[in-house]
Amino acid sequence: MTVNELAESLRQGNRRALAKAITLVESTNPVHREQAAQLLDLIMPYTGNTIRIGISGVPGVGKSTFIEAFGGHVIDQGHTVAVLAVDPTSAVSGGSILGDKTRMETLSRNDNAFIRPSPAGKTLGGVTRRTRETMLLCEAAGFDVIFVETVGVGQSETAVAEMTDMFVLMLLPGGGDELQGIKRGIMELADLILVNKSDGDQQAVANRTVSDYQMALHFLHPRSRNWQARVQALSALKRQGVNEVWDTVEEYRSALGNAGEIESRRSAQSRAWMWSETADALLTELKENKAVKSLVEPLERDVMQGKTTPTIAARKLIDAFRKRS
Repeated sequence: MTVNELAESLRQGNRRALAKAITLVESTNPVHREQAAQLLDLIMPYTGNTIRIGISGVPGVGKSTFIEAFGGHVIDQGHTVAVLAVDPTSAVSGGSILGDKTRMETLSRNDNAFIRPSPAGKTLGGVTRRTRETMLLCEAAGFDVIFVETVGVGQSETAVAEMTDMFVLMLLPGGGDELQGIKRGIMELADLILVNKSDGDQQAVANRTVSDYQMALHFLHPRSRNWQARVQALSALKRQGVNEVWDTVEEYRSALGNAGEIESRRSAQSRAWMWSETADALLTELKENKAVKSLVEPLERDVMQGKTTPTIAARKLIDAFRKRS
Protein backbone atom coordinates (compact mmCIF):
# COMPACT_ATOMS: atom_id res chain seq x y z
CA MET A 1 0.00 0.00 0.00
CA THR A 2 1.42 3.38 -1.01
CA VAL A 3 1.27 6.39 1.27
CA ASN A 4 -1.50 7.91 -0.87
CA GLU A 5 -3.52 4.71 -0.70
CA LEU A 6 -3.00 4.49 3.04
CA ALA A 7 -4.19 8.06 3.49
CA GLU A 8 -7.30 7.46 1.39
CA SER A 9 -8.14 4.23 3.21
CA LEU A 10 -7.60 6.00 6.52
CA ARG A 11 -10.00 8.79 5.58
CA GLN A 12 -12.64 6.18 4.79
CA GLY A 13 -12.45 4.97 8.36
CA ASN A 14 -10.67 1.70 7.67
CA ARG A 15 -9.45 0.42 11.05
CA ARG A 16 -6.68 -1.71 9.60
CA ALA A 17 -5.38 1.33 7.73
CA LEU A 18 -5.50 3.36 10.94
CA ALA A 19 -3.54 0.68 12.81
CA LYS A 20 -0.95 0.55 10.00
CA ALA A 21 -0.68 4.33 9.95
CA ILE A 22 -0.05 4.48 13.71
CA THR A 23 2.61 1.77 13.43
CA LEU A 24 4.21 3.80 10.64
CA VAL A 25 4.40 7.05 12.63
CA GLU A 26 5.71 5.20 15.69
CA SER A 27 8.55 3.62 13.71
CA THR A 28 12.08 4.97 14.12
CA ASN A 29 13.19 3.63 10.73
CA PRO A 30 14.41 6.62 8.60
CA VAL A 31 12.44 5.43 5.55
CA HIS A 32 9.30 5.04 7.66
CA ARG A 33 9.82 8.48 9.18
CA GLU A 34 9.84 10.01 5.70
CA GLN A 35 6.70 8.10 4.73
CA ALA A 36 5.03 9.14 8.00
CA ALA A 37 5.76 12.79 7.23
CA GLN A 38 4.15 12.42 3.79
CA LEU A 39 1.12 10.73 5.33
CA LEU A 40 0.64 13.47 7.91
CA ASP A 41 0.81 16.11 5.18
CA LEU A 42 -1.96 14.33 3.28
CA ILE A 43 -4.33 13.95 6.23
CA MET A 44 -3.80 17.33 7.94
CA PRO A 45 -6.76 19.03 6.16
CA TYR A 46 -9.08 16.41 7.67
CA THR A 47 -8.04 16.85 11.30
CA GLY A 48 -9.03 19.17 14.12
CA ASN A 49 -12.82 18.91 14.36
CA THR A 50 -12.69 17.02 17.65
CA ILE A 51 -12.45 17.34 21.40
CA ARG A 52 -9.15 16.02 22.77
CA ILE A 53 -9.29 14.92 26.41
CA GLY A 54 -6.24 13.96 28.45
CA ILE A 55 -6.87 11.70 31.44
CA SER A 56 -4.32 11.20 34.20
CA GLY A 57 -4.21 9.85 37.73
CA VAL A 58 -2.24 7.57 40.00
CA PRO A 59 -2.16 3.83 39.18
CA GLY A 60 -5.25 2.12 40.57
CA VAL A 61 -7.48 5.18 40.44
CA GLY A 62 -9.65 3.50 37.78
CA LYS A 63 -8.73 5.34 34.59
CA SER A 64 -9.50 2.40 32.30
CA THR A 65 -12.78 1.63 34.10
CA PHE A 66 -13.79 5.28 33.75
CA ILE A 67 -12.88 5.44 30.06
CA GLU A 68 -14.90 2.30 29.37
CA ALA A 69 -17.98 3.71 31.10
CA PHE A 70 -17.49 7.26 29.84
CA GLY A 71 -16.67 6.17 26.29
CA GLY A 72 -19.83 4.09 26.13
CA HIS A 73 -21.90 7.06 27.25
CA VAL A 74 -20.25 9.39 24.73
CA ILE A 75 -20.95 6.90 21.93
CA ASP A 76 -24.59 6.75 23.05
CA GLN A 77 -24.69 10.52 22.46
CA GLY A 78 -23.83 9.95 18.79
CA HIS A 79 -20.06 10.34 18.85
CA THR A 80 -17.16 8.10 17.89
CA VAL A 81 -14.34 7.54 20.37
CA ALA A 82 -10.62 6.84 19.97
CA VAL A 83 -8.63 5.86 23.06
CA LEU A 84 -4.86 6.22 23.04
CA ALA A 85 -3.67 4.35 26.11
CA VAL A 86 -0.05 4.77 27.16
CA ASP A 87 1.47 1.89 29.11
CA PRO A 88 4.65 2.11 31.20
CA THR A 89 7.81 0.63 29.74
CA SER A 90 10.10 -1.48 31.89
CA ALA A 91 13.41 0.22 32.66
CA VAL A 92 15.00 -3.24 32.87
CA SER A 93 13.62 -5.20 29.91
CA GLY A 94 12.27 -2.34 27.78
CA GLY A 95 8.96 -4.18 27.37
CA SER A 96 5.36 -3.13 28.03
CA ILE A 97 2.28 -5.16 28.93
CA LEU A 98 -0.16 -3.10 26.78
CA GLY A 99 -3.14 -4.49 28.66
CA ASP A 100 -5.53 -1.54 28.37
CA LYS A 101 -7.53 -3.18 25.61
CA THR A 102 -8.33 -6.13 27.85
CA ARG A 103 -9.39 -3.78 30.65
CA MET A 104 -11.85 -2.06 28.28
CA GLU A 105 -13.45 -5.24 27.02
CA THR A 106 -16.90 -3.82 26.23
CA LEU A 107 -15.63 -0.63 24.62
CA SER A 108 -13.08 -2.51 22.51
CA ARG A 109 -15.91 -4.47 20.87
CA ASN A 110 -17.90 -1.35 20.01
CA ASP A 111 -17.86 -0.47 16.31
CA ASN A 112 -17.73 3.24 17.16
CA ALA A 113 -14.65 2.94 19.34
CA PHE A 114 -10.96 2.41 18.59
CA ILE A 115 -8.42 1.57 21.31
CA ARG A 116 -4.69 1.72 20.70
CA PRO A 117 -2.28 0.88 23.55
CA SER A 118 1.29 2.10 23.03
CA PRO A 119 4.44 1.84 25.15
CA ALA A 120 5.73 5.04 26.73
CA GLY A 121 9.31 4.08 25.94
CA LYS A 122 11.80 6.62 27.28
CA THR A 123 9.42 9.54 26.83
CA LEU A 124 8.61 11.40 30.05
CA GLY A 125 5.31 13.03 30.93
CA GLY A 126 3.06 10.00 30.68
CA VAL A 127 2.71 9.94 26.88
CA THR A 128 4.60 8.50 23.93
CA ARG A 129 6.81 10.45 21.58
CA ARG A 130 4.24 10.07 18.78
CA THR A 131 0.99 10.63 20.69
CA ARG A 132 0.38 13.90 18.85
CA GLU A 133 0.66 12.30 15.41
CA THR A 134 -1.55 9.41 16.51
CA MET A 135 -4.28 11.85 17.56
CA LEU A 136 -4.22 13.41 14.09
CA LEU A 137 -4.53 10.01 12.43
CA CYS A 138 -7.56 9.12 14.58
CA GLU A 139 -9.19 12.44 13.71
CA ALA A 140 -8.62 11.89 10.01
CA ALA A 141 -10.21 8.43 10.37
CA GLY A 142 -13.42 10.07 11.60
CA PHE A 143 -13.20 9.79 15.39
CA ASP A 144 -14.46 13.00 16.97
CA VAL A 145 -13.69 12.38 20.67
CA ILE A 146 -10.09 11.50 21.49
CA PHE A 147 -9.03 10.19 24.91
CA VAL A 148 -5.37 10.08 25.87
CA GLU A 149 -4.93 7.89 28.95
CA THR A 150 -1.52 8.48 30.49
CA VAL A 151 0.80 6.10 32.32
CA GLY A 152 -0.21 7.51 35.68
CA VAL A 153 2.98 8.51 37.47
CA GLY A 154 1.93 11.49 39.56
CA GLN A 155 2.79 15.17 39.91
CA SER A 156 5.21 15.44 36.98
CA GLU A 157 2.83 13.98 34.44
CA THR A 158 1.88 17.18 32.66
CA ALA A 159 2.84 16.60 29.02
CA VAL A 160 -0.65 15.37 28.15
CA ALA A 161 -2.10 18.72 29.21
CA GLU A 162 0.07 20.37 26.55
CA MET A 163 -1.38 18.34 23.69
CA THR A 164 -5.08 18.09 24.53
CA ASP A 165 -7.99 20.53 24.81
CA MET A 166 -9.13 19.42 28.27
CA PHE A 167 -7.12 17.84 31.05
CA VAL A 168 -8.94 15.54 33.49
CA LEU A 169 -7.21 14.52 36.71
CA MET A 170 -8.59 11.50 38.59
CA LEU A 171 -8.16 11.06 42.34
CA LEU A 172 -9.08 8.53 45.00
CA PRO A 173 -11.26 9.34 48.04
CA GLY A 174 -9.27 10.32 51.09
CA GLY A 175 -6.41 12.14 49.38
CA GLY A 176 -7.96 15.57 49.41
CA ASP A 177 -6.49 17.62 52.21
CA GLU A 178 -5.76 21.19 51.19
CA LEU A 179 -2.00 20.92 51.62
CA GLN A 180 -1.91 18.04 49.14
CA GLY A 181 -4.30 19.75 46.77
CA ILE A 182 -2.44 23.04 46.65
CA LYS A 183 0.71 21.48 45.15
CA ARG A 184 1.82 23.15 41.96
CA GLY A 185 2.27 21.26 38.72
CA ILE A 186 -0.36 18.77 37.72
CA MET A 187 -3.07 20.35 39.91
CA GLU A 188 -2.73 23.74 38.22
CA LEU A 189 -3.24 22.20 34.80
CA ALA A 190 -6.41 20.27 35.61
CA ASP A 191 -9.59 21.55 33.98
CA LEU A 192 -11.69 18.90 35.72
CA ILE A 193 -10.90 16.84 38.81
CA LEU A 194 -12.80 13.58 39.28
CA VAL A 195 -12.90 11.74 42.59
CA ASN A 196 -13.54 8.15 41.50
CA LYS A 197 -14.80 5.16 43.52
CA SER A 198 -17.33 7.41 45.26
CA ASP A 199 -19.73 4.70 46.36
CA GLY A 200 -20.57 2.47 49.31
CA ASP A 201 -18.44 3.01 52.38
CA GLN A 202 -16.29 5.46 50.44
CA GLN A 203 -19.13 7.89 49.71
CA ALA A 204 -18.69 10.08 52.78
CA VAL A 205 -14.90 10.17 52.38
CA ALA A 206 -15.31 11.02 48.68
CA ASN A 207 -17.62 13.94 49.48
CA ARG A 208 -15.03 15.33 51.89
CA THR A 209 -12.35 14.89 49.26
CA VAL A 210 -14.42 16.86 46.76
CA SER A 211 -14.90 19.66 49.26
CA ASP A 212 -11.19 19.74 50.15
CA TYR A 213 -10.10 20.01 46.52
CA GLN A 214 -12.72 22.62 45.75
CA MET A 215 -11.26 24.67 48.59
CA ALA A 216 -7.70 24.06 47.39
CA LEU A 217 -8.53 25.23 43.85
CA HIS A 218 -9.31 28.70 45.19
CA PHE A 219 -5.61 29.11 46.01
CA LEU A 220 -4.43 28.15 42.51
CA HIS A 221 -4.23 30.44 39.51
CA PRO A 222 -6.85 29.40 36.91
CA ARG A 223 -5.41 27.87 33.76
CA SER A 224 -8.04 29.63 31.64
CA ARG A 225 -9.72 33.01 31.83
CA ASN A 226 -12.90 31.39 30.58
CA TRP A 227 -13.11 28.37 32.85
CA GLN A 228 -12.88 27.65 36.55
CA ALA A 229 -11.65 24.11 37.25
CA ARG A 230 -14.27 21.87 38.84
CA VAL A 231 -14.30 18.88 41.14
CA GLN A 232 -16.87 16.11 40.71
CA ALA A 233 -17.46 12.75 42.38
CA LEU A 234 -18.32 9.62 40.45
CA SER A 235 -18.28 5.84 40.53
CA ALA A 236 -17.11 4.59 37.15
CA LEU A 237 -17.72 0.99 38.19
CA LYS A 238 -21.37 1.66 38.99
CA ARG A 239 -21.82 4.21 36.18
CA GLN A 240 -22.78 6.92 38.68
CA GLY A 241 -21.92 10.50 37.75
CA VAL A 242 -20.68 9.59 34.25
CA ASN A 243 -23.47 11.54 32.51
CA GLU A 244 -22.59 14.65 34.51
CA VAL A 245 -18.96 14.40 33.38
CA TRP A 246 -19.97 14.58 29.72
CA ASP A 247 -22.24 17.55 30.51
CA THR A 248 -19.21 19.29 31.99
CA VAL A 249 -17.09 18.45 28.94
CA GLU A 250 -19.70 19.95 26.62
CA GLU A 251 -19.98 23.06 28.78
CA TYR A 252 -16.20 23.40 28.80
CA ARG A 253 -15.96 22.98 25.05
CA SER A 254 -18.66 25.59 24.50
CA ALA A 255 -17.11 28.13 26.88
CA LEU A 256 -13.57 27.88 25.51
CA GLY A 257 -14.67 27.33 21.92
CA ASN A 258 -16.82 30.46 21.83
CA ALA A 259 -13.95 32.45 23.32
CA GLY A 260 -11.54 31.11 20.70
CA GLU A 261 -9.33 29.63 23.40
CA ILE A 262 -9.31 26.05 22.11
CA GLU A 263 -8.09 27.29 18.74
CA SER A 264 -5.40 29.51 20.27
CA ARG A 265 -4.34 26.73 22.65
CA ARG A 266 -3.92 24.29 19.76
CA SER A 267 -1.87 26.86 17.85
CA ALA A 268 0.46 27.26 20.81
CA GLN A 269 0.70 23.48 21.18
CA SER A 270 1.64 23.13 17.51
CA ARG A 271 4.39 25.72 17.90
CA ALA A 272 5.78 23.89 20.95
CA TRP A 273 5.55 20.61 19.04
CA MET A 274 7.60 22.10 16.19
CA TRP A 275 10.44 23.05 18.53
CA SER A 276 10.29 19.70 20.30
CA GLU A 277 10.65 17.91 16.97
CA THR A 278 13.49 20.25 16.01
CA ALA A 279 15.38 19.41 19.21
CA ASP A 280 14.84 15.67 18.70
CA ALA A 281 16.01 15.84 15.09
CA LEU A 282 19.14 17.83 15.97
CA LEU A 283 20.04 15.42 18.77
CA THR A 284 19.66 12.46 16.43
CA GLU A 285 21.81 14.15 13.78
CA LEU A 286 24.45 15.02 16.36
CA LYS A 287 24.69 11.44 17.61
CA GLU A 288 25.09 10.13 14.04
CA ASN A 289 27.78 12.63 13.08
CA LYS A 290 31.14 10.91 12.41
CA ALA A 291 33.22 13.55 14.17
CA VAL A 292 31.02 13.32 17.23
CA LYS A 293 31.07 9.51 17.24
CA SER A 294 34.87 9.51 17.35
CA LEU A 295 34.81 11.61 20.53
CA VAL A 296 32.00 9.88 22.37
CA GLU A 297 33.92 6.95 23.84
CA PRO A 298 36.93 8.89 25.21
CA LEU A 299 34.72 11.71 26.53
CA GLU A 300 32.34 9.29 28.22
CA ARG A 301 35.33 7.57 29.83
CA ASP A 302 36.75 10.89 31.06
CA VAL A 303 33.39 11.92 32.50
CA MET A 304 32.90 8.59 34.28
CA GLN A 305 36.43 8.76 35.73
CA GLY A 306 35.96 12.35 36.90
CA LYS A 307 38.67 13.74 34.59
CA THR A 308 36.29 16.26 33.03
CA THR A 309 32.81 17.59 33.69
CA PRO A 310 29.71 16.64 31.67
CA THR A 311 29.32 20.31 30.73
CA ILE A 312 32.80 20.51 29.17
CA ALA A 313 32.36 17.15 27.43
CA ALA A 314 29.03 18.26 25.99
CA ARG A 315 30.59 21.46 24.69
CA LYS A 316 33.35 19.47 22.94
CA LEU A 317 30.75 17.28 21.23
CA ILE A 318 28.83 20.33 20.04
CA ASP A 319 31.99 22.04 18.79
CA ALA A 320 32.94 18.91 16.84
CA PHE A 321 29.44 18.77 15.34
CA ARG A 322 29.60 22.40 14.25
CA LYS A 323 32.99 22.02 12.58
CA ARG A 324 32.30 18.81 10.68
CA SER A 325 28.55 18.97 9.94
